[in-house]
Amino acid sequence: MNKEDFFISCFNSKKIGDDAAIVDGWVVSKDAFFENVHFKRRWFELDEIAYKAMIINISDSIAMNAEPKYALLAVAIPASLSRHDIKKLYSGFYRAAKEFGIEIIGGDTISNVKIDITVTVMAKSTKPLKRVGLKAGHFLAYTGKLGSSKKSLRSLLRADTARKGSRFFAPVLRQSFIQKAGGSLSCGMDISDGLFADLSKLSRANALGFSFFRDIASDVGCSGEEYEMLVGFAPRARKKIIRLAQAGRCDLNIFAKAQRKKYKSKCKAHHF
Repeated sequence: MNKEDFFISCFNSKKIGDDAAIVDGWVVSKDAFFENVHFKRRWFELDEIAYKAMIINISDSIAMNAEPKYALLAVAIPASLSRHDIKKLYSGFYRAAKEFGIEIIGGDTISNVKIDITVTVMAKSTKPLKRVGLKAGHFLAYTGKLGSSKKSLRSLLRADTARKGSRFFAPVLRQSFIQKAGGSLSCGMDISDGLFADLSKLSRANALGFSFFRDIASDVGCSGEEYEMLVGFAPRARKKIIRLAQAGRCDLNIFAKAQRKKYKSKCKAHHF
């Protein structure tokens, strides 16, 4: 157990364990996006920093089949930022919020030596999609193409440059697909720590392992911050799920079946 998992295990709440917590009809999530931990200033424009900070948190709502409604921001602002710079940060937050129909209703600002951001998103769902619900014999699939985020990070660490179109800079969320397919899915979560690492979370939640239909390269399976969807569904729902993905022009990769066996991620932990 890494230190992140150990810390989470210290809290005794049944609401912990999904991409977001379900509280009195609200689906609530919080994520941090800190300079020199999640990004370096020279990699991003200021509006890109704010946009990604919002998107990675909105992803948790989408993963839970919830419609984001409100957001609260906590932003640490270095004294070196001008009013023009702060306006650029605002424009990134605003662009992401407008894209998903979110109202930013408050938060906090402090002075700091670097840009640190935390975002809380409040969403609504009539049928939340959780990690628990997978059964033996169910199929596992992920949306889109994985691997570009890790490739971009390597390039940035090596040469401070990478293709701006990669998922590392601007993740693409699968809201339409999840809204239409959510009722037919047995479980789901977004791929934030990497496909293999997030499969470990599904494995623990459902006490199941997986039989893979094909080998998946580590550069694909260990690529974090993709924010594609990892979903499970019963065999009887397979044709419907494929049809919905095709109708929404969403690539769907069915790669494994859940079985009563052990599973262990092949990837090095991202945290601590």
